[in-house]
Amino acid sequence: MGPGLVLYHPKGAILRTIIEDYIKTEHLKRGYSLVISPHILKSDIWIRSGHYDFYKKNMYIFKIEGKEYAVKPMNCPGHILVYRSGKRSYRELPIKLFELGSVYRHEKSGVLHGLLRVRGFTQDDAHIFCLKDQLEDEIIKVIDFVSDTLKVFGFKEYTVELSTRPKESIGKDGEWEEATEALTGALRKKKIPYEVNEGEGAFYGPKIDIKLKDALGREWQCATIQCDFALPERFDLKYTDRDGSEKRPIMLHRVILGSIERFMGALVEHYGGNFPLWLAPVQAVVIPITGKQNDYAGKIEKAMKDSGIRVETDARDEKMQRKIREHELEKIPYLIIVGEKEAKENKISVRSKSDKNMGQFTPGDFIKILEGKIRDKT
Repeated sequence: MGPGLVLYHPKGAILRTIIEDYIKTEHLKRGYSLVISPHILKSDIWIRSGHYDFYKKNMYIFKIEGKEYAVKPMNCPGHILVYRSGKRSYRELPIKLFELGSVYRHEKSGVLHGLLRVRGFTQDDAHIFCLKDQLEDEIIKVIDFVSDTLKVFGFKEYTVELSTRPKESIGKDGEWEEATEALTGALRKKKIPYEVNEGEGAFYGPKIDIKLKDALGREWQCATIQCDFALPERFDLKYTDRDGSEKRPIMLHRVILGSIERFMGALVEHYGGNFPLWLAPVQAVVIPITGKQNDYAGKIEKAMKDSGIRVETDARDEKMQRKIREHELEKIPYLIIVGEKEAKENKISVRSKSDKNMGQFTPGDFIKILEGKIRDKT
């Protein structure tokens, strides 16, 4: 397909969908509005944003009917155009636009690495348009969002870096100072230690980078919060203030997980494939002891699927112990054994990857146990 382009197999696609469903729901809970922007935009947009001058070497550019287009390396211009689509009042701000946006960047082949560094990836990307006196609070809310999300996925530690103005950049000195102060002010209020990366900010603004630590202590870049005065000016963004005058909003670019691909790669490494129940692509496997229990196993599978549990039946003509061993190596959370006795009594025997033999349950009771664990993400 090409270097740095990801093809998802069924279980990988399920894991990605679980992550995306979670992060989409959390954004909506926290007051973000969902938008969708196209994968290609005319070059005029990228010239105006500054990407054409500062990021062109990483962009895929082509012509259609004599007009130049570019595959988007960022989602921000689309969100800016949504903001610009109507008149805005100070009463509406902050406006938070969120997208699971797929982007493409021409990374050098030598730096590509599995899911961790690719050319085509999806970001849980959002842009917050706010008033100056809302800026620090909005940054703090993003930091809290990142912290809450990392805990849910099982990452207990992270480090923080503040990146300042690079040599090649746009915007006014005073605005860069204000943007940097807003970021550092939020970190001080949260009492979060951080390191400074001089000259490593985005071309349009300084940024906070948050790196998660996995179970082996390795760091992975995930969340970013970028403070931007420059693009609102380039695109002439406005809102009507209390006194009727027109003023310019400030823009925060931010991701929580970052690249979904990189986050998935870090997640697999963190758990070694031994996912908690709510993340496991296959949460349970039903194993009939003989072919005579296949019909009963099928009924158990249907009841669990009807309750939203990801379950499969292994009806292969293999010895039961071999099937159990194979699924334990696959780190399936629960194995459901059904033989003649279970079928007769409408019961199931359950083995977990942690507790091993859990004993017998009615199908309904066990489904309720799984539903609670999945709901609580335990």
